[in-house]
Amino acid sequence: MKVSVFGLGYVGAVSCGCFAHDGMEVIGVDVNPDKVALINAGRAPILEERIGEMIAETVASGRLRATTNVEEAVLGTDVSVVSVGTPSNPAGSLNLTAVERVSEQIGRALAKKPARHTVVVRSTVMPGTVRDLVVPTLERESGKAVGGDISVCFNPEFLREGSSVQDHYNPPFTLIGAASDAEGRQAAELYRAVEADVHFVPIETAEMVKYVCNAFHALKISFANEMGMIAQSLGVDSHQVMDLVCRDTKLNISPRYMSPGFAFGGSCLPKDVRALLYKAREMDVDTPLTKSILETNRSQVDRAINLILSFKKRKITMLGITFKAGTDDLRESPLVNVTEALIGKGQDVRIYDSNISLARLTGANKKYIEGEIPHISSLLLDDLKAAVTHGDILVIGNRAPEFTRLKEMGLREQTVIDLARIPGLRRGQGYDYHGITW
Repeated sequence: MKVSVFGLGYVGAVSCGCFAHDGMEVIGVDVNPDKVALINAGRAPILEERIGEMIAETVASGRLRATTNVEEAVLGTDVSVVSVGTPSNPAGSLNLTAVERVSEQIGRALAKKPARHTVVVRSTVMPGTVRDLVVPTLERESGKAVGGDISVCFNPEFLREGSSVQDHYNPPFTLIGAASDAEGRQAAELYRAVEADVHFVPIETAEMVKYVCNAFHALKISFANEMGMIAQSLGVDSHQVMDLVCRDTKLNISPRYMSPGFAFGGSCLPKDVRALLYKAREMDVDTPLTKSILETNRSQVDRAINLILSFKKRKITMLGITFKAGTDDLRESPLVNVTEALIGKGQDVRIYDSNISLARLTGANKKYIEGEIPHISSLLLDDLKAAVTHGDILVIGNRAPEFTRLKEMGLREQTVIDLARIPGLRRGQGYDYHGITW
């Protein structure tokens, strides 16, 4: 495969070295003649373990060279990889000047190329950038159609400075955003020497994954620092604590709790976060990230309330109000907060939850309902069909098994607000479907 790499900065230089090392013919392209000269002299324009040796070896073998001539690079290769910078503007938005300029240049070169060409964007850009900027620019300048003579993909990089070569060959996965699997396969060929699962997804998904990963990394660092400050103030070994936290791969370092959905509740998480915040204040430790956990959770409750009220329908059925299916615990259930807010707004509310029966409840749950939310008990229905029939809006609060059978109950043109992501429920099935975060 013949590859041109646009942008000889950090990602571009590493890509050049690794692709050429894997046997591809590579042309590096940059507007900076000094970077081009360094590559052609067999020297890396960046300081990074192993990359200097790889560039020296592949330049000497003739598999790698560099140029400032865009047309030469595009006409002489099958795939163009865009790795130019996307720095921040003063207010925080991305400066896409380099991406647009390179797209124009590649497009003009493609106007002179009869063969099909693949453009792979690796620059970190917000979802929609490839669709709204790169694709129309390429089509305008080339006079050709993307999906026809031009294939466009998005392929985010997951490289860390200091270990980028190792990361290139040992990624968590290879992610190709493309309009179809077929269009993404040529981009995937860039990583034929890499042993990792390849995932073909829509372009916007791939663009978003890169940002979510980086935000999560920043979140973990900040969270560990806040926990470390609290631990230090209490005379506790913070590194020992976090080492043990990370050893839990069932709940902590795992897919658990990582699905977008509704607010958390129950008898543990809310009270324990509050206790941690109270202790931090007591020890005069500022923990803005931990403090924001409860604020974010409250905003998710408000989001649900506002969504329900936005449809201007009075008859509302809450399907499940315990904080999760399989429990009768209503304490600190965010669904109770939603229900109370709707009642306070004068809505005609009914509740169905097979796990709640005043006759069966004992102990803390019975005391909680009788003492804290007695008005809710009068709204409980025992029959699911009657509950569904009542509501012009059905709010699904948890993943109780019976809610997977809602479609069988003859849903009319009702509004379904799904806070639990029930399998099988989706748009376009005769009812008005809305997910809370999907």
